[in-house]
Amino acid sequence: MSKDIYDAVVVGGGAAGLNTALLLGRSRRRVAVIDGGKPRNAPAAQMMGYLSRDGMSPAALLEVGRKEVAGYGVDLLDAQAENVEKDGEEFTVQLAGGVALRARHVVVATGLRDELPEIPGVRERWGRDLLHCPYCHGYEVRDRSFGVLGTHPNAVNHALLLRQWSDDVVFFPHTMEITDEDREKLAARRIRIADGEIKWLVVEDDTLRGVELSEGRVVPREAVFVFPRMVPNDALLTGLGCAKDDMGWVVTDGVGRTSVPGVWAVGNVADPRAQVITAAGQGSAAGFALNHDLLAGDVARDVAAYREPAEPIVR
Repeated sequence: MSKDIYDAVVVGGGAAGLNTALLLGRSRRRVAVIDGGKPRNAPAAQMMGYLSRDGMSPAALLEVGRKEVAGYGVDLLDAQAENVEKDGEEFTVQLAGGVALRARHVVVATGLRDELPEIPGVRERWGRDLLHCPYCHGYEVRDRSFGVLGTHPNAVNHALLLRQWSDDVVFFPHTMEITDEDREKLAARRIRIADGEIKWLVVEDDTLRGVELSEGRVVPREAVFVFPRMVPNDALLTGLGCAKDDMGWVVTDGVGRTSVPGVWAVGNVADPRAQVITAAGQGSAAGFALNHDLLAGDVARDVAAYREPAEPIVR
């Protein structure tokens, strides 16, 4: 096997990508991690729900993870992967700037992006007091006055769930049409409805104060939740022809294999519900399985070489 080829190139250096690399590095595989330095959870000050790391900042987790992975000889490249091409049983990963890496396997862990509604104040407060995941942030704002923006088809269910963290929840339908059934569910959960289009989020002294409707009425709120549209950063997988499900997400088996042999997808690029700890676990499972796939290739190659007749010695 040429020393110029990596056993695996991992594109994306978040929890999923780094944990894949960690398992492979510990398996004495030659691995490179390519990361552009734009994690999805960068706006968040803390990372919650991760056993033994509860409250740690996302940046600190990645810093520790990169050091651990580098300790096993994994190459960490601060770069952007622009394209991946399959050439027989190998892959070429093209980086911005012209550098190309060759690999036996490619792991895509590029995450997803959150598309937010075009309401003034939403983007500015994102990750601070404009929140999404109740499991990530709900406990920290428990018992405060909540607002839930009706800007996503799942917004009503979002509001019903958030009622667990506060007795004071107001649902803002904005331009959404609420069915009678949903109105009944909200009423049964004692969630008030503030009808009317949203004008903007009211912020004073760098603190969220409420939601103003187009009619001019301000509904005081201390925390507002929104369900963003989650879009996978899957251009590399699409370019390789990986199969997708009816919702547009890349299909994988239980350990991250895609429909294209040698191509893996882990973390939020394939699973929008994966939290940081889930993504790390997916990376671990992928690294385990990928090493066994590499081993199968190694054994097949060595058996073929073993069966070749030795060249006769000429005296």
